[in-house]
Amino acid sequence: MRKTLFAVLFLVFCPLVLAQQIMNNDAVVKLVKAGLSDDLIVSTINAQAGAYDTTPEGLIALKNAGASDKVISAVVLKASGAAPAAASQPVAAASSLPAGIDEVGVYYKDKSGAWQLLLPEIVNFKTGGVLKGIATAGVVKGDVNGHINGAHAKMSLTFPVVLAVYAPEGTDITEYQLLRLHVNGSSREFRSVTGGVLHVSGGATRDSIEFQADKIGTRLYQITLQASTGKGEYGLLPPGAYGSSNMGSSGKIYSLGIVE
Repeated sequence: MRKTLFAVLFLVFCPLVLAQQIMNNDAVVKLVKAGLSDDLIVSTINAQAGAYDTTPEGLIALKNAGASDKVISAVVLKASGAAPAAASQPVAAASSLPAGIDEVGVYYKDKSGAWQLLLPEIVNFKTGGVLKGIATAGVVKGDVNGHINGAHAKMSLTFPVVLAVYAPEGTDITEYQLLRLHVNGSSREFRSVTGGVLHVSGGATRDSIEFQADKIGTRLYQITLQASTGKGEYGLLPPGAYGSSNMGSSGKIYSLGIVE
């Protein structure tokens, strides 16, 4: 009862208490230690200005402090500068969206033909040639290398794989990158061009895959991957998922494994 009363009082006074300070990792840990629900913590993260440490060390520290994946994902999203869909992304009229698609994100069509939300994973980025093992040629300025924990995506699909991308306002499907992920021990890695030098003598391996997207609604696009794409691990990288700094940064990627 006391815990419930504390949560109610926190909802009432949280905006006044936090209005004078910027949220950070330590503030999130305090909310977690206080026993507040994930939904309440995420709402606070979304509502307040924040300066978060989303380096691998910072995210691990949050995890060790008891923060759930849902809370950590909210921190990563807030730090990336992308606003939460429910708070700031205008949603098209329900009648214009297929059943199952109701917010900005990526979806897959299950065996029954229904759309299901594809949950993103955290990806750690380095620029300037980190994770050299995924390329056979030299480092190319302007490349970004991504690292995802776990050898395989949580979602496994079979051909044909049908995806739907409900893009944020002002974002085009051409800003998304479909990437082939390379399994390296207990992780997946990729290299993608972000600008700068676009050619190197001998050629550098880049993992972007061309794809055809059909517009099926307002800001809604469908991508179909056939068997010719090949089995393996893939990821759809949304625009703005990484920063321009040479230091480590984190973002999100919509990953999936294609088994046959």
